[in-house]
Amino acid sequence: MKTIFKYITSAAMLVFALASCKSNVSDLQLSGDCQVEALKLSSYPALINKTSRELVVRVPEGYTGLSAMTVDELILSEGATANINEGDIINMQEGQAIHVENGDLFLDWDLDVIMDEARIYSFVINGLYTGIIDEDAKTITVGVPPTVNVRELVPSIDFSAYATVRPADGAIQDFSEPVVYVVENNTAHAEYTVTVNVIDKPSAVFLGIPANMNDLDPEALTACKWMLVNVPNSLYASFAEIHAGAVNLSECKVLWWHFHWDGGVDGHDQFVAKAPEALEAVNEIRSYYDNGGSLLLTRYAGNLASFIGATGGDEWTTPNNCWGGDENSAELCGGPWDFRKYAEHPIWENLFWGDDPNKIFCTDAGYHITDSTSQYHIGTGWGGYDNYDAWLNRTGAKILGVGGDGAIVAWEYPAKDGKGGIICIGSGCYDWYSYMYEPGYVEHYHQNIAIMTNNAFDYLSK
Repeated sequence: MKTIFKYITSAAMLVFALASCKSNVSDLQLSGDCQVEALKLSSYPALINKTSRELVVRVPEGYTGLSAMTVDELILSEGATANINEGDIINMQEGQAIHVENGDLFLDWDLDVIMDEARIYSFVINGLYTGIIDEDAKTITVGVPPTVNVRELVPSIDFSAYATVRPADGAIQDFSEPVVYVVENNTAHAEYTVTVNVIDKPSAVFLGIPANMNDLDPEALTACKWMLVNVPNSLYASFAEIHAGAVNLSECKVLWWHFHWDGGVDGHDQFVAKAPEALEAVNEIRSYYDNGGSLLLTRYAGNLASFIGATGGDEWTTPNNCWGGDENSAELCGGPWDFRKYAEHPIWENLFWGDDPNKIFCTDAGYHITDSTSQYHIGTGWGGYDNYDAWLNRTGAKILGVGGDGAIVAWEYPAKDGKGGIICIGSGCYDWYSYMYEPGYVEHYHQNIAIMTNNAFDYLSK
């Protein structure tokens, strides 16, 4: 990001002159102007905003000449000069500062080239139900509960700058049939087919604290969007909706909660303090579980298993060794991060394996990770988990994966006595979102996150 001194006013210069040398005040040339009246790059004229001193040149979608654009026309205020001239070749792959002088006055202008684009970035129904956008197929799919009247829905649409969209953003729309939304932006044109599906009895539900899935943190939101695309008949629902009985779980096979919290959620008391919304719905979730419903609990959500009776009613069996970083300052992976397979299990099928058949690689070099970990440290003085047998006897769970020091980072509460099954993954390697990728980043092992999650859905849905 460039830093630009926009201007020095004549008043400021006059104060400076009076303070430094009063006899030179009459020498200052303050009568001119520093406006850009017209600018054209490679035949494309600039849109000029004199208030913000911004110059925007719009070029066609797919334009490839940004690195060498010709200044075809430059008209300035009378007497003014600039740091570019007609005939110059300039690189507009990044924004430029145009410095205009006239006597002792000057102004700096921001010059940017924007490629015509006709895209929909987000599509939210009634402020709550977020559409899943397939950019390649130009389709948007939105799942809503049966309480919503699909003939009178209000979409909120985020789309490309300078573009228009029809039907209009915010206009009430009948979605009883698919609706085509047309986006136009100068030379760019796109048509998205929006389909609203009424999901009366979801097969899978992604749980979260906020009412609107768009208010999830980026980590959980990335996981949620993956589920809505890849798990048929799935919905997002808040804990408040579960508590109120607003979601029919009679045919739900899996409830998934991927709970992220910057800085971590370390132990029983922190979980109680940071996830009260989840605990308000604990009776409804316990009933679902007792009646054969399964859960996938990842990251700090693994704590929930102790509160719904998976460990025999002992809610103090929560993970005992937890931490995590902040998403906006996540650690750079210099290479693949991994945890170790402890037992054979269907969730490890079809992964991309490296040189060790027991290492489950989860990231790639250039990925940024918070290392958000929720695990059971095994050893004397760690809450009675002196060894694996002690942990197994207290929790009734099965070890699936361990860290390098032997800590339990993935585990299962097998389905039994009519109750559903629960899989918990608390390894810091299990990460959905990188706030940035280093240049040259290539995804290989990070695909394993989606693969093992899909495997978990298949396994728990049986």
